[in-house]
Formats: sequence, structure tokens, C-alpha cells
Amino acid sequence: MTATYESRTISIAIDRPSGEVYDFAVVPENLPKWATGLGTSGERVGDEWVTQTAEGPVRVRFVERNDLGVLDHNVTRPGGNVVYNPMRVVANDSGSEISFTLFRLPGVTEEQLEADAAWVERDLKVLKHLLEG
Repeated sequence: MTATYESRTISIAIDRPSGEVYDFAVVPENLPKWATGLGTSGERVGDEWVTQTAEGPVRVRFVERNDLGVLDHNVTRPGGNVVYNPMRVVANDSGSEISFTLFRLPGVTEEQLEADAAWVERDLKVLKHLLEG
């Protein structure tokens, strides 16, 4: 039997072509500029982005680069817990829409889920600001 988690999708419109948004967001070296939960610096180690956080090292691995705007990635937290993060960029007229699906994992309270969703929304707004200039 497969577990089913409650989920919430957070999305934001960005006034830039979808290819431009994807090309920026998929580069791990750009993560510290907008993904605040993943540390302020890091380095590539093989096909992963490794960053230091207050809790310890975090590893990020994106799916292979693609033409579909898929930015899904696994985040391996200190201690080895892997969190799957579905993320997409899709064309929205001459701009784009970027979405992130947040799963409520076991043990996460409603308050923690709300805080995580707010954090994701803030990060997406930072990304929007960076790309729209």
C-alpha cells in the first residue's frame, strides 16, 4: 500500500519566458540567491549540490535537464531523510508560472505546514524579483 500525503501547490506568475525561468532555476549555483532554506552557499559534488545549513549538510539533486520545465528535485537532509519536491515551470502567455508542490510529511503539524508553505511562497517571490529585475 502506498502512503498518500496531503499536499499544497504554491505557484506564482513570473513576467519572463518559461525557458528563461527554467534556465535560471535549474542551475544549482543559483539556489543560494533565492532558495533560502538551502543555505547561503554550496558546491557541486558530482550531480548534487551540497550546502551547509544550521542543521548540517544538505544535498540537492535535480532531475535531468529537460525541455518540459520539470524542476523536480530530491533534498537529502542531515541524517539521510530524503524529501521529494515536485516543481514545474510552464508557459503562461509571454510569461511563465512556476509551481512547487509541498507534501505534508508524517509528524508535520498544521502550523509547520503553513510555515513551510509561507517559506516556499517567499522563495518563489524572491525568484520572481530576481528574474523580473
